[in-house]
Amino acid sequence: MASKLFFSSLTICSILILLPLLSSLSSADVPPSSPVSPGTICRSTPYPSFCRSVLPNNNSANVYEYGRSSVRKSLSSARKFLSLIDKYLQQSSTLTTSAIHALQDCQLLAQLNMDFLLSSFKTVNSTATTLPILKADDVQTLLSAILTNTQTCLDGLRDTAESWSVKNGLYIPLANDTRLYSVSLALFTKGWVPKNKKGTLKPHKKHLPFRKGRLPLKMSSQNQAIYESVSRRKLLQASDDLVLVTDIVIVSQDGTGNFTTINDAVAAAPTNSDGTSGYFLIYVTAGIYEEYVLIAKNKKYLMMIGDGINQTVITGNHSYVDGWTTFNSSTFAVVGQGFVAVNITIRNTAGAIKHQAVAVRNGADLSTFYSCSFEAYQDTLYAHSLRQLYRECDIYGTVDFIFGNAAAVFQNCNMYPRLPMTGQFNAITAQGRTDPNQNTGISIHNCTIRAADDLASSNSSTQTYLGRPWKEYSRTVYMQSYMDGSINPLGWHEWVGDFALNTSYYAEFNNTGPGSNTAGRVTWPGYHIINATDAANFTVSNFLLADDWLPQTGVPYTGGLL
Repeated sequence: MASKLFFSSLTICSILILLPLLSSLSSADVPPSSPVSPGTICRSTPYPSFCRSVLPNNNSANVYEYGRSSVRKSLSSARKFLSLIDKYLQQSSTLTTSAIHALQDCQLLAQLNMDFLLSSFKTVNSTATTLPILKADDVQTLLSAILTNTQTCLDGLRDTAESWSVKNGLYIPLANDTRLYSVSLALFTKGWVPKNKKGTLKPHKKHLPFRKGRLPLKMSSQNQAIYESVSRRKLLQASDDLVLVTDIVIVSQDGTGNFTTINDAVAAAPTNSDGTSGYFLIYVTAGIYEEYVLIAKNKKYLMMIGDGINQTVITGNHSYVDGWTTFNSSTFAVVGQGFVAVNITIRNTAGAIKHQAVAVRNGADLSTFYSCSFEAYQDTLYAHSLRQLYRECDIYGTVDFIFGNAAAVFQNCNMYPRLPMTGQFNAITAQGRTDPNQNTGISIHNCTIRAADDLASSNSSTQTYLGRPWKEYSRTVYMQSYMDGSINPLGWHEWVGDFALNTSYYAEFNNTGPGSNTAGRVTWPGYHIINATDAANFTVSNFLLADDWLPQTGVPYTGGLL
């Protein structure tokens, strides 16, 4: 009797010990179409307690029903937050200039969030099954960007000198919105995203038959004659991957084109094009254009071609020190989907002393920069959000000079760390992923990292690192790239203390050059030396699923590893 009672007690104790594990497993293993309690499903989100407070208390609901409810509430919250921002801006006479700039950023970002949530809700409201890979990636990308937009708003408000009344009125709803959007993204990922989301590597040309910076454009004979007469180029059309062009306008400072400024040409582009009939082409002739360019969200599938790096130059000097937020300090900002830029240099000349001063801010989905140059010091290229490719580009900078939370691949590019201010170190990347379900990160593939002339020729003791974790789930991978001796043997630098060293993901694969030796690298849990199988996840074809959208740009690319 005694032994039997002992056995029973032991069994009960074992069950009690295993209960949390069994609960966790049940949360992970429940099929999306099966009924599940809010408590169980919320364990698969980053904010279980908050999740339980916002989901309907309905034990007969499944992941799809909870997901729809969460996205619907996200849409309602985004609408309320936008109204709150509008209310504050109506009282702008009582606010500082920096506060107004930060609120204007939040207004733009909140409007984008409304668009993204409306699109996402249409999908989740009409489908109760795992989506095809491309469609799932579209929605996961939008939900990831919503979190990025909210974080950018929060960062801008925190960094400005606005009154505490503004902070206190906006921080709490922003914090709640962030958790709600995170829950929506987690539920979408669990219910609608396929387990294996890799793209299918399709056969494609690694090197299309045209020279660097040249696209095989297909346009009407009239437009072709105009383009050739001004650019003095023979357009190549021997490729199977022709780039369709619907119309062309020419920007020339001497008055011989259609416009003398780039912004006037952008304003003339059609609105909300779907890209099926081709690109609206803006050809910008050689010259230095001192203007701040915005490709707005309704200027879609716009292509801008210059006369070459250091020939067509767009320049500005807005900076954080002079009262601009990092977000709106950019010389060139693009939001319109499907944007393509070729043969252009974009600069921010504020200098290292002005701290954050962005040359390009890119928040355009399915966007491409080919044979372009980005020149600044701190925060040169803000790869803000959504899906982006940079091919054969030159990027110059010092502190965090490639940063943001896009899904961005840099292929065959040159990164040039410059000479920073005294006491500063160079960080090539500062990736801003804030949520484990975001499909974002920076992938640097077959690039060259070499000290710029000012750094190489100095006697400076400046240290240069591959990156540092700006946000908690920062993710950056260097693959098959050349690193010169300017890279510190540790490779990576902390942000502050031990922040994100466990949760970030930093990886290297088959790099070359004196700076690529991994023997002395950091020993953080988040740092990895990966194999070809893992590296393949960060290629153009898999990370961006770009075989579906990149060929229409005419930009050459390599889909997989070399």
